[in-house]
Amino acid sequence: MAVKTLQEFLSTTQEKDVSADAFELESPHMLEVRVDGMVWAKAGSMVARKGGVKFTRQGLLEQGLGTLLKKMVTGEGLQLMKVEGQGRVYLADAGKQVTLLRLAGESIFVNGNDVLAFETGIASKITMMKKVAGMLSGGLFNIQLSGHGIVAMTSHYEPMTLPVNAQTGPVFTDPNATVAWSGSLVPEIVADISLGTLVGRGSGESLQMRFAGEGWVVVQPYEEVSFQSKG
Repeated sequence: MAVKTLQEFLSTTQEKDVSADAFELESPHMLEVRVDGMVWAKAGSMVARKGGVKFTRQGLLEQGLGTLLKKMVTGEGLQLMKVEGQGRVYLADAGKQVTLLRLAGESIFVNGNDVLAFETGIASKITMMKKVAGMLSGGLFNIQLSGHGIVAMTSHYEPMTLPVNAQTGPVFTDPNATVAWSGSLVPEIVADISLGTLVGRGSGESLQMRFAGEGWVVVQPYEEVSFQSKG
């Protein structure tokens, strides 16, 4: 890699203002949010800020009783925070790649680990794949996002989208490599005992997500094992 002068480094790494949107990628791994009111972001994802911006962790009443019970049962660490005021906030998550999606009334599901931020025009609902709870320590949390606005989701490295339709048949994915899928799909959790010796899970079975119907599913080239499913 070529050595840069100080001025070259400062010039190539300074923040950019090329988009009129509230969400702008400063790099593939860094998101700038121009806050003018409120947005939701993953708790702990702020790396820098400017202006009059305050942060509030998602309140108990906002999460709802069902969400609280799910967290108590599963030990899931997913938390969102309100980002309010006027200013700029810079968000990142362990160097993961950030993808911006503009929803125009559509609905998508995103793995709870992979939601970085979304605008207030997006409605969110935390869901859990209940069948997983008895097989993995903690189950699998997802967030359903729908409405109008921008969603920032993360992935380890470049994500890949697989179409799901009647012609291709069902698509099977590793839960820990599954990033998102279309709101029209309802995945099933299935166990493939024949793969148990290759995966090494404590149950001796390989758990997979089965997608059938019409839609798409996004996977990453990485198995993201959250703390509740380790061991």
